[in-house]
Amino acid sequence: MTSTEPTDAVGSGPVGAPPTVDEVMSVLSNVIDPELGADIVSLGMVPSVEVGTDGIVTVEIKLTISGCPMRAEIKKEVESRVELHPGVIDTKIVWGEMNADERTEVMTKARWNARENAAETMVPANCNVLAIASGKGGVGKSSVTVNLAAALAAAGHTVGVLDADIWGFSVPRLLGIDTRLEAEHVEGSDKPLIIPNERRVGDGVLKVVSTGFLVDEDTALMWRGLMLTKAVEQFLRDVQWGELDYLLIDMPPGTGDVQMGLARMLPSTDLIVVTTPALAAQKVAQRAADMAKRSFLRVVGVIENMSSFTDHHGDEHALFGVGGGEALAAQIDAPLLGRVPIEPAVSAGGDAGEPVALDGTGPAAEVFRSIATTIADELAPARAADDIDMAGCSARLFDSVNKAFDALDAQA
Repeated sequence: MTSTEPTDAVGSGPVGAPPTVDEVMSVLSNVIDPELGADIVSLGMVPSVEVGTDGIVTVEIKLTISGCPMRAEIKKEVESRVELHPGVIDTKIVWGEMNADERTEVMTKARWNARENAAETMVPANCNVLAIASGKGGVGKSSVTVNLAAALAAAGHTVGVLDADIWGFSVPRLLGIDTRLEAEHVEGSDKPLIIPNERRVGDGVLKVVSTGFLVDEDTALMWRGLMLTKAVEQFLRDVQWGELDYLLIDMPPGTGDVQMGLARMLPSTDLIVVTTPALAAQKVAQRAADMAKRSFLRVVGVIENMSSFTDHHGDEHALFGVGGGEALAAQIDAPLLGRVPIEPAVSAGGDAGEPVALDGTGPAAEVFRSIATTIADELAPARAADDIDMAGCSARLFDSVNKAFDALDAQA
């Protein structure tokens, strides 16, 4: 239900000709919604403007919810800006509330604006960022993250591992690292930066950051969503990552504040979704893929973990069902990168801090190494620092045009 709410201040009369509707809309395009971070016109919050010959301007504004806490601030901004025009004597605001479809549209626009105006981080521009996500906990997401990171490092890459599962951190134990994080003054920075813990792996290196390096493993972190998001933001802005070929992010399960914050700060992130063969797990994992779509992130693949167990007779047992990974991949139109079988060596390697992908010889180790090869060769090849960022449509088009000219030159 709408209501008409005039301003308190009324002038003595218009001094000049009233503004046009276009002039008012232009002024309103400078009013920023404090929560959504974009102007109210581009967000579609101003469906109509009327300008009377008597100098009274009526502005219709639709809020996402009628009790929006930013209503008073938006009202003040609209009135002060519109009444700067010499032909305006008074401003009236007609408040409305968006329906479900309108709210979806405005949130999509807000996420796009946030993506295009992402804050700077210490993650190098040429780094391939892969978020390992799941719809729920207990699917072995952290184990998948560290094994893929270890396999990529063993192939000679420099790989960052960000443990963004703030509540349920397990990366330090899985990688056998327990050194506390330290901050140092770094040339070119006006403040000390956190230095990641490093572990050499063959010709490559792992650079690891986790809240597990700040508190003991058995300490419960009683943090709410905003604090979790701020912690992850600090790991992106205040860590001296240095040169990286890859940054693998062990995401918390679900689709909450941390996921949305990462999508905003690292808009070029690609998502790999981990699920188990169970149909229920596959359905829940779809939410993670949907979150990526709504945040304009690309889902590059699905990994089915705990796919089956093979006993010492060679008989295979589907302990957690069959087909969940394949069904999810088909549902979200992404490739199934691999099925990781249930093997005691995987959990034993995690307990010992030696990921099975390093020196393991069983089927699980081979699957992890195969997926890492697919990532490096096909999904996200390592890029030099001066490579063009191909995340944007313009850059992709530019690359296609160049290839087309190269082909014509080759035929000439």
